[in-house]
Amino acid sequence: MQLTVWTYEGPPHVGAMRVATGMKGLHYVLHAPQGDTYADLLFTMIERRKERPPVTYTTFQARDLGADTAEIFKTACKEAVERFDPQAIIVGASCTAELIQDDPGGLAKTLDLNVPVIPLELPSYQKKENWGAAETFFQLVRGLAGGRTPEPKPEGAPKSCNILGPTALGFRHRDDVTEITRLLGALGVAVNVVAPMGATPHDLTRLPNADFNVVLYPEIAGTAAQWLKRTYRQPVVETVPMGVNATREFVREVAALTDTDPEPVIAEADERFSWYSRSIDSNYLTGKRVFIFGDATHAIAAARVAEHELGFKVCGLGTYSREFARDVRAAAQQYGVEALITDDHLEVEDAIVAAQPELVLGTQMERHIAKRLRIGCAVISAPVHVQDFPARYSPFMGFEGANVMFDSFVHPLVMGLEEHLLGMFREDFEFNDGAQASHLAALHAGANHETIEIPEARTAPDDKTQDLVANEGMAASFGSLSWTSDAEQELRKIPFFVRGKARRNTELFATEKGVNPITIETLYDAKAHFGR
Repeated sequence: MQLTVWTYEGPPHVGAMRVATGMKGLHYVLHAPQGDTYADLLFTMIERRKERPPVTYTTFQARDLGADTAEIFKTACKEAVERFDPQAIIVGASCTAELIQDDPGGLAKTLDLNVPVIPLELPSYQKKENWGAAETFFQLVRGLAGGRTPEPKPEGAPKSCNILGPTALGFRHRDDVTEITRLLGALGVAVNVVAPMGATPHDLTRLPNADFNVVLYPEIAGTAAQWLKRTYRQPVVETVPMGVNATREFVREVAALTDTDPEPVIAEADERFSWYSRSIDSNYLTGKRVFIFGDATHAIAAARVAEHELGFKVCGLGTYSREFARDVRAAAQQYGVEALITDDHLEVEDAIVAAQPELVLGTQMERHIAKRLRIGCAVISAPVHVQDFPARYSPFMGFEGANVMFDSFVHPLVMGLEEHLLGMFREDFEFNDGAQASHLAALHAGANHETIEIPEARTAPDDKTQDLVANEGMAASFGSLSWTSDAEQELRKIPFFVRGKARRNTELFATEKGVNPITIETLYDAKAHFGR
């Protein structure tokens, strides 16, 4: 067992909460002890939802374990149906309640409730949040849409589709749905049902009426879409429309299913990504090293956009979505890197340090890692914090989503004019990067313009580097290296946004060569070595 401060995914019942909270008319009765009742925190504080999540907890306590906890669950079920009058309920246990084996599904069926009851078997100690969301949605679709006969279509009715996958607490799901709905409308396609987000249990009974399904987030809707394909012969549009090229492919795939011409929609797209990426100063974008980590769908899409649409160099690609490890490994091979499949943020941090990127695209965790390492970063995937649920319209899919991706990927980098100005004012008493912010008046020492020294981002070597030092008998280690004052002064002339990387490279070079202390000559020898 490993104790961690951060986690990329919660237990599977959190995935079930995301489905229930995104839907309407559905209630989740969760057998859980006091302490597992944190749904309000997740959805009202982080996502800033106006309504409480539709979750009722049994909230049994330690003293209840000697009594009948099953009776507590049955009482909670009956009271939830009476109070909230849902169209359907889902029932399950949290990770802690799973240990007492009360069988919430079986207990709920004995109550003869007047609404459909969907039992959830979510093994908390083998699976995680995204799997829990996918399994919950699949059980809802199978339980509510199974056995339904598609309704006959009126003559001349447009083709229709279901949009599957968006949930509560999803990264930009709200705006992605709006963008893709507009795109489908431009192709003459009507949207039958959007689910889970915004749908009711009754809406799920209408899923078979659609001609095909659009899966925006395979981690959530892939299983349900495949069941609908097998059961109702509904084709699945699996192209995820993130980036200009993928969105064009998505349009053409939908057009092929509906026998329409995709080119007018593509030609009229209001996307600025293509022109901006061509017109920007390529000297400061082309070849920039980027490390990407997130859920599989967003990581694979971001890597494609970064390498093929912006000219970056993918130097690292990984995911915490173990169920999609094969897809990420296949994508990583295209960029000549080894995929990182892990849910340990410390392992991700070590990989970022080793790759020495100039940009990180990741989750909330990678934002913190990049900040410590003084590397530019953009968040592209859940898990995210409150700032990544913006009030403004900010999709990541479709042509407008491509515009948002351009801004997100490019703006963290220092552009040509900025670098020119940084060089011009490097020695200026007020504007050099060692000076404190000018608005912090209390820190100014009158007119003598004293500055506060900003410490460099220092990073210890990873285990592989330490093994290399030990095995090859190198004379110095990162911790014992020293710098001459002239070398430190020369290092300060390097722009701050790459200075940490220059320091790490120089110390690695000095360790390999057995040089200590580091002099100006060592600094420039290291620069020549890594520049080859």
